Amino acid sequence: MAIAVDAMGGDNPLTVQIEAALQAIAEFGTDVVLVGSEAQIKEKLKRQSYDQNKLRIVNSTEIVEMNESPATALRQKKNSSIRVAVDLLSTGEADAVVSAGNTGAAMAAAKFVLKSVEGIERPAIATLMPSIHRDHPFVLLDIGANTDCKPLYLFQFALMGDAYARTYLHLDNPRVALLNNGEEEGKGYLQLKETFDLLKQSTLNFAGNVEGKAMFKDRVDVVVCDGFIGNIALKVAEGTFDFVRSVLREEVENTLLAKMGYLAMKGPFRALRKRADYSEVGGAPLLGVNGVVIICHGSSKVHTIRNAIKHAQECAEHKLNNKIALEVSENLEVIKRAKSLSEEA
Repeated sequence: MAIAVDAMGGDNPLTVQIEAALQAIAEFGTDVVLVGSEAQIKEKLKRQSYDQNKLRIVNSTEIVEMNESPATALRQKKNSSIRVAVDLLSTGEADAVVSAGNTGAAMAAAKFVLKSVEGIERPAIATLMPSIHRDHPFVLLDIGANTDCKPLYLFQFALMGDAYARTYLHLDNPRVALLNNGEEEGKGYLQLKETFDLLKQSTLNFAGNVEGKAMFKDRVDVVVCDGFIGNIALKVAEGTFDFVRSVLREEVENTLLAKMGYLAMKGPFRALRKRADYSEVGGAPLLGVNGVVIICHGSSKVHTIRNAIKHAQECAEHKLNNKIALEVSENLEVIKRAKSLSEEA
């Protein structure tokens, strides 16, 4: 089981990725393929101690910058670190890819080289969100890959989210819900109503609509929406947590009594921060392509990339794409109905 790591992507290339790879090798026993400038990687490794049987270097000569056009990078930089990493996955030399580089370029390379899982029209990015219960995060998708979604796409997101929850969260029968502005059937715009009807006909454990405020109450395991709404939901949640943390810090610094109270509550506050910290998972999988691709924040730290490598390894070991293919095969009739809706629109 080898994980290809884009060593040149992100805000802090090489240093962060190399240290994360060495930690993954030491702590998880992972085989890692570092993709990037071979000379620079070897220079960084000179003073490091590691199991050389677990680490391989594959040279690449180009870098996709964070603000570069994904389409341009796909056409003109065929030897970029992210493209070479995806090529390794395509040829079977790697079992998964982890990248903190240009998200659009990673998605474009994955879709172009790996192609989509049969029966999936649009890949989607999923993420894990914390819930009110410590050990029960939920899956939110799509969070940015697709902004304008037909009912067919949303239905397929639900299938992929269900497969991911079964694979990574080890759930036997995930509760799948549609993010909406009300819980009652019939809420939302036309595409959501049509998606609701499709989900009712599926083999999924469909829990109906869920409002944004109820997502975190452990009522559902998978929340489905288009990438525009999902990205806003994710950033509002992250912003709210940062706001609460800032207010608490400000109030703690106001009085001696508050400081004493903080010392007594330091453990619970630390636990809260950990539960809301995306770095504990490491990255977000691009679901629906023929291979495991984990996309990380450009600003990811060593801890984050290390956990993303572990995340990728677990998804590959538990054959995530096989589960997605199974979900598709079990719902072919519903997919046909969804396609007919798209043709009529």
